Amino acid sequence: MHAQSIVVALLVIGCGAYAAWSLMPAAARRALAGALANVTARWPLPAGVTNRINAAANRTAGGCGGCDSCAPSPGAPNAKQLPADTKPLVFHRKTPR
Repeated sequence: MHAQSIVVALLVIGCGAYAAWSLMPAAARRALAGALANVTARWPLPAGVTNRINAAANRTAGGCGGCDSCAPSPGAPNAKQLPADTKPLVFHRKTPR
């Protein structure tokens, strides 16, 4: 029973950390990742962990800076261009009967 409580506590802590990281603004994520990169430079961590921390610390913000999922604004350098065959979505309201 004691080991089960420890595993559950570790899972809850891990899920809470993931949720906090996902909902954190991009600027705060980069600052936290930069601080972690400085601290982990002295620890012998696997290369995959170190690479992910360094990538998060060096990531550039998207258009609004709230998350890293959107493209930069159209006038910004290195803006993503949409393919020529892209069509807009059209939403039709359903009329009440």
